[in-house]
Amino acid sequence: MEYKFLASYILILIALYFSYREKLGLEKTILINSIRALLQLAALGYLLFFVFKLKNPVALVMILVFMVVFAAWTGQRRVRLADKGFLTAFQVIFLASFIVISSLLLMGIITFEPNQIIPVGGMVIGNSLNVYTLALDRMKGETKNTLDIIEGVVALGGSLKDAFYFIRKESLKASLIPILNSLQTVGIIHIPGITTGMLLAGADPFEAVSYQLAIMYMMVAVALFTGLFSINYGYKKIIRTVTEG
Repeated sequence: MEYKFLASYILILIALYFSYREKLGLEKTILINSIRALLQLAALGYLLFFVFKLKNPVALVMILVFMVVFAAWTGQRRVRLADKGFLTAFQVIFLASFIVISSLLLMGIITFEPNQIIPVGGMVIGNSLNVYTLALDRMKGETKNTLDIIEGVVALGGSLKDAFYFIRKESLKASLIPILNSLQTVGIIHIPGITTGMLLAGADPFEAVSYQLAIMYMMVAVALFTGLFSINYGYKKIIRTVTEG
């Protein structure tokens, strides 16, 4: 078994050093998460061997639901809300992921086979988690900075939703920046892993690129849905969090 990949942990040590030197306070998070990633991926390698043999659709659905639950738990830890935010995170990630995965199945782009639905579902749910945390974190920061303006709009008879209009708009745009950057640079700067893997496996180049395009468009869709659901479900809880915190 090859262990050369462990040499790349030097990069984590460098990150830990600079985090400590610059007093970022991220050392514990980087250290724990880097070790957790190693253990989780090692476990995943063995687990997928059994998962890809599953034929029971209920079992596959339960795996996807577990992914959403774990993503929601992670999301509520990343962005603290007044009521801990687990239910909000679960609703947002579940709805966005369900819409996109269902669309892919209905269009025949993927099938309900474990070697397709689980990896694609993982990408969808993971991307949804990222957008959820970006959107609400930006909204939380903007709310803190403009709390007096929000209170002024409400005092003049405007609704809370109206007061949050520009904050919601900017939060949505900020949460979409990573996926839009990837969409713009794919094939030039960003070399997609799926395309590379399929080509190495001997797939036709056009087939590999077509599948990668479907994945990229899928990511844009789930990002947009997640961002929209996040700002619309989360703004009331954000104001509670800021005013009570």
